[in-house]
Amino acid sequence: MLTSNQKGAIAEEAITLAAVKLDILVARPNQPVRYDLILDLGSRLVRVQCKWGTLDGAVVRTFIGGCWHSPTRGYVRSSYGAEEVDAIGIYCEEIDRCYLVPIEVVAGRSHLHLRLEPTANGQRACLNWAADYEFPGAIAQLEERRHGMAEVVGSSPTSSTQVAVIGIDEFRNRLGWYAERASRGETIDVTRRGKPYARLVPPESVLDSMATPRTGR
Repeated sequence: MLTSNQKGAIAEEAITLAAVKLDILVARPNQPVRYDLILDLGSRLVRVQCKWGTLDGAVVRTFIGGCWHSPTRGYVRSSYGAEEVDAIGIYCEEIDRCYLVPIEVVAGRSHLHLRLEPTANGQRACLNWAADYEFPGAIAQLEERRHGMAEVVGSSPTSSTQVAVIGIDEFRNRLGWYAERASRGETIDVTRRGKPYARLVPPESVLDSMATPRTGR
């Protein structure tokens, strides 16, 4: 049976190989930090913490948090934040597949479940679909999100955002994914039967509206 250190080393090498196959330069930090790899995407550097995923039926389960033994605090568990890493890389040996999950999806969490197939009870909301984070597509999404955020910052006025229009069924199926996109500056317009139904906006828009004084008659 593989030890946790062996699993971590295998995951790191598998994710490195997946990046190299996409012609991405890979570097490793030479000092103790909370990420294992640095992916050079040309326009940005992505700090990646590598994890081992275990196949459990139709779900890839991954322990995201870190843990160590402290002489003064005993067994300490921790999670990752955006100030420490940019993404979590996951390798699942049973299906020989790598995933790259933006830190916004897992920040502060200790576990992550990536679903390969629909649930038996028909649940669709609040699921993380493995297909959304497969390595090649995830790299493209990171670049797309960065480009989109650059456009938002450079737009006039600065409070304007990108707007995506999706149907209600798509929104239900990928709620977590669209919530993440909204948190990064996009506005998500949801339609039902071709008509406007709901809108998901970035947190900055909500704060701006709350701060705007309202005048009564």
